[in-house]
Amino acid sequence: MMKTEHEKLLAGEAYDYRAPELQDLIAQGRKRLAIINTASDQAERAAAMHAFFGRVGQRLTINGPISAVYGVHIQVGDDVFINGSCTFQDSNHIILGDRVIIAPDVKLYCGGHALDATQRFGVRPDGSRYLITTTKPITVGNDVWIAGNVTVIGGVHIGNNVVVGAGAVVTKDVPDNTVVGGVPARTIETLPPLER
Repeated sequence: MMKTEHEKLLAGEAYDYRAPELQDLIAQGRKRLAIINTASDQAERAAAMHAFFGRVGQRLTINGPISAVYGVHIQVGDDVFINGSCTFQDSNHIILGDRVIIAPDVKLYCGGHALDATQRFGVRPDGSRYLITTTKPITVGNDVWIAGNVTVIGGVHIGNNVVVGAGAVVTKDVPDNTVVGGVPARTIETLPPLER
């Protein structure tokens, strides 16, 4: 049986984002995100958050407008705080653990394109062209602070009890109990394990 474009997306295979099923998900997400970003009624906003995200833990705070592509691919744990102007390019799963703090202007990018420029566009049977994208999930553990203007690339796992310094670009997994920073991010110091 052939995979749908959505199944290809989640499997990290090349997919066509213009497929009707994906465009429908994007349209639904945009409507819900508009409510999250603009509604003053807290009950309406909370309902939109629960409809938008794939999973919402307790006490989620979104402090300002954010952007995302689908929403349904994002899972959020308990006591998560997301500041404004954050971008969730959730063309695969983005999983945030408990007690995650995301500062302003953080970008989590699941999607990517081929290094070989000749492999970036495909041709449909009708001759029309489309952008080929592949994706990888991003996971963030518990008790993580991602400081301002950080970029996290698809395929990265950030462990528990981690601080990612401002402006870092995270291209590789980050182990538990670590402070990382820089471009690309590297270990700055080790933190004592949390006793919870």
